[in-house]
Amino acid sequence: MNLEFRSARSLDIADYTALFNAAYEGYLVPFHLDENTVTAMTETFDLDADASRIAYRDGTAVGLGNLGLRGTDAWIGGVGVVPAARRSGIGEALMRALHEHARERGVCRVWLEVIVENTGAFALYEKLGYRTVRDVEVWTLPLSVSEKGEADEVSAEDAHARIRGLRAGREPWQRADETLRHYGDARGLVTGDGAAVYRQSGENVQLIQIAGEAGPLLRALRAHSRVSILNLPEDDPAAEAFRSLGAAAAARQHEMLLELGH
Repeated sequence: MNLEFRSARSLDIADYTALFNAAYEGYLVPFHLDENTVTAMTETFDLDADASRIAYRDGTAVGLGNLGLRGTDAWIGGVGVVPAARRSGIGEALMRALHEHARERGVCRVWLEVIVENTGAFALYEKLGYRTVRDVEVWTLPLSVSEKGEADEVSAEDAHARIRGLRAGREPWQRADETLRHYGDARGLVTGDGAAVYRQSGENVQLIQIAGEAGPLLRALRAHSRVSILNLPEDDPAAEAFRSLGAAAAARQHEMLLELGH
């Protein structure tokens, strides 16, 4: 097998998007990305095209690994191999290539998430030296026009300032402060004891950050829209608020960390 790695810039956006979708064919959580979504994801999560890798087997692109970079921290923003090339060691080789480029960029810590049911990937990450830091969940709270929650609309900046004073733990990569800076359409909501930053798209609310007493905030948001949040730590107080309001946990993931040696 003639395997070669090139930067993500070796493919244009159309071919890159097609490879991304092919590499995630049959994934536990089905999805399909378009070019606009891939571009937005790249910008929002600080995916670095020069550090991200495309795997070529005998000249054909068969896999990809995305690497997000923020100072001395990096994040694996998706690793996948097309079905015909799976179970041949390409996924592990991609991961090692990403680690190599992370070291070259001065990265000390590499983060990723893996769906709990994806035992094969979890075993690979443990083999590579990752350890589980915590479990995180994806929550969806349906619309309920009968809900009543008292909260005030404020700017995203004001709500975020309140969140920074209230939160007790680290935000995951996809909802970190660095991610929030990319959202020019973010909005804020506050109560006397809590604050939230979110984005509204039609009848859907993407909750980015929340801290303090979550119940009133969630009730105010769900009175008009379906509410979802990505990778909320299972022991976060807001997780209990989602549960008490009848939310569904769409997925559970292990958040894992690799500390790189230099």
